[in-house]
Amino acid sequence: MEYKQWYMEYKIHKNRPGLLGDIASMLGMLEVNILTINGVEGKTRGMLLETNDDQKIMLMGEMLKKVDNITVTALRTPRLVDKLAVRHGRYIDRDSDDRKTFRFTRDELGLLVDFLGEVFKKEGNQVIGLRGMPRVGKTESIIAGSVCAMKRWTFVSSTLLRQTVRSQLAEDELNPNNVFIIDGIVSTIRSNEKHYNLLQTIMAMPSTKVIEHPDIFVRESEYTYDDFNIIIELRNTPNEEILYESFTTSYSDDL
Repeated sequence: MEYKQWYMEYKIHKNRPGLLGDIASMLGMLEVNILTINGVEGKTRGMLLETNDDQKIMLMGEMLKKVDNITVTALRTPRLVDKLAVRHGRYIDRDSDDRKTFRFTRDELGLLVDFLGEVFKKEGNQVIGLRGMPRVGKTESIIAGSVCAMKRWTFVSSTLLRQTVRSQLAEDELNPNNVFIIDGIVSTIRSNEKHYNLLQTIMAMPSTKVIEHPDIFVRESEYTYDDFNIIIELRNTPNEEILYESFTTSYSDDL
């Protein structure tokens, strides 16, 4: 059988000496490889495993049910959030009602960049929305994520240096493998017909698009939230409110 990865997570009730060694020995006897291991948020430990026999994973899960010191809370094919949890030692905050919304704070930029890098590696069409107040690190995170994914980024509209509204792109910039960066406020409040035609062309391409300020983009265009695969929220602090009224006016005042 082909080798396959698994994610195992367990909660520790009593962290007695030798507990991890006992679990590692059990995995070793079953010839299940431990690829990565890390503590995840307190008394929880996550492991990224690899084996060519799924029955060994099922057997291990049944055996660990008999261990009083731990409770297995996850045993599944690893998702992106699982791999990042093991890598960074914490889970990404995810909206309980809208499961496609992920939340980060500025002190988690490393985790956000890693997350974006993994998302950008996916092929085909995907639209990512990025909410956040000015100067919180949105555009910088997108660029860093593109570097991690080894992809070129293309600005369609931006305020990184000055307000940029593109009406055409060079042939190499229209490569579907690029990451297209769109400022949702600039592309709607300060757009012209040529820019909007270019925007429609890019949105129809089988490529990755990252739209900053997605709420304004949806409000001022023909696109809806259903067009987005992922929504990311980036805040300076966990309780910061993202209030568009406090900075959308400045976009218009500069015209």
